[in-house]
Amino acid sequence: MNQASSEVAISVRNLVKSYPSKKDGTKVAVAGIDLDVKRGEIFALLGPNGAGKTTTVEILEGYRNRDSGTVSVLGLDPQSLGNESSAWRNRIGIVLQSTKDAADLTVSEVIFHFAKYYENSRDPHTVISDVGLGEKANARIDTLSGGQRRRLDVALGIIGKPEILFLDEPTTGFDPEARRAFWELIRKLKNEGTTILLTTHYLDEAEALADRVAVINDGKIIEVSTPENLGGRNTAKARVGYLDRGTRVEVLTDDPTSEVISLSKKFNGEIPELTVTRPTLEEIYLEMIGGK
Repeated sequence: MNQASSEVAISVRNLVKSYPSKKDGTKVAVAGIDLDVKRGEIFALLGPNGAGKTTTVEILEGYRNRDSGTVSVLGLDPQSLGNESSAWRNRIGIVLQSTKDAADLTVSEVIFHFAKYYENSRDPHTVISDVGLGEKANARIDTLSGGQRRRLDVALGIIGKPEILFLDEPTTGFDPEARRAFWELIRKLKNEGTTILLTTHYLDEAEALADRVAVINDGKIIEVSTPENLGGRNTAKARVGYLDRGTRVEVLTDDPTSEVISLSKKFNGEIPELTVTRPTLEEIYLEMIGGK
């Protein structure tokens, strides 16, 4: 394996997947995408419902076969693992959108049970604590709230100390405090060298966590960039806002510094309620996908 390939955890070229459709015979879910995810990075896949996110991730996880194209995950094709299937799955972790199983077992029983499936699992007690379920360790799963059940899903995804962690809408049902705690856990995993592929509808989550993001719509990748630069966000016109004799004024400008200097002179140094902003990630994203 050369150095370039060893630095890439996931490589996709011209990936295509279609499904039968009653309406027009065939529905193209993924229409020839190319994608590389570097080892050790957090990569977010963004797109509206039906854009092809879940299909793409399921192909990478080995749960769905592609029609054409090439896929490499940790150096292997998930569709052609053969005898290497067990060893390969021992190296990945998956947090699905939702799961409903083992409702009559306790949190602790489930996590300790799943830990036995892996050769080098994390300490179950530490995992329970890391996902914020310490007080619920002896609670039956069917008594957990939606957010607590989601934390258990995350615990099962990371118990095997995976090299790659697939997170599909991981914080659905989390309250703000739980989401922030989860973000810290994800950053900790990244610092340990885990590669993380994240799908999310929360743009603040992608901005807080992702090293790079890809926007997918109608089965095609529109752009891959950092959250700061996506869609030319870093060079877009800035919005300079201020209060002038009781009226809120906003100016779009390519040179916010000059605008602020001019306003400072106008107001003798103190500009009332000054704000300088560029488009948010959400605004750029919605523009890219046509406001869906």
